[in-house]
Amino acid sequence: MSENSRPLEDRVAIVTGGARGIGQAIALRLATEGAKVGIVDWADNGAQTAKELQKASGQATTFFKADVSKEADAKEAVAAVESALGPVNILVNNAGITRDGLILTMSEEDWDAVLAVNLKGAFLMSKAVMRGMVKRRNGSIVSISSVVARRGNAGQVNYSAAKAGMIGLTKSLAREVASRNVRVNAVAPGYIETEMTAALPEPARKALIDQIPLGRIGTPEGVADAVAFLAGDSASFITGAVLAVDGGLGI
Repeated sequence: MSENSRPLEDRVAIVTGGARGIGQAIALRLATEGAKVGIVDWADNGAQTAKELQKASGQATTFFKADVSKEADAKEAVAAVESALGPVNILVNNAGITRDGLILTMSEEDWDAVLAVNLKGAFLMSKAVMRGMVKRRNGSIVSISSVVARRGNAGQVNYSAAKAGMIGLTKSLAREVASRNVRVNAVAPGYIETEMTAALPEPARKALIDQIPLGRIGTPEGVADAVAFLAGDSASFITGAVLAVDGGLGI
């Protein structure tokens, strides 16, 4: 790989929820572009993912098990990654859970759990890296929102609210820290190829694809491409943006 193909050389990135799925694809993409990557996740397989990532990319990686909805965990995670890899330049707020259900049957616990991880977690992790980024006058935060933040989805009032909140967080924080050369953006994926979508019966899968103007489901790698772009210098004049990666679903 040529030097020019490693635009994130010497950067340190944290990817929350990076142990699998979209988060894992993001972590791999950042690493192959030269970043040292810290995976922060509640899943125990994060350590194995970090080892596989280091083997595949040749970049130093680390794993810290944390519940990003708890402030102490968020602070400890950032401190651990910086101790292992160096000052954090990039934060990707990807950690998220679902507790789907119609509002008439949704429990308060399911509402609170989704808002805590998806939205509060993004707030706490952003806060935990912010002092260092502001002091160094350099940093990029990319949060993973969703197409449902803009168009809604029946049975996901908690998830949609959390993802919409991430857009508000992104735009407001971008205004707060732009003068310190810290950029804050979001990516809003649509339907992405995951274990869940792969297991759908063919009629359900076809109905899903029929909603997408481009006529296909997206890939985790496509989301990772968008994150890598926003995290790097090619997007140096972009902040407060929400980049849709949804095949036109949100039009």
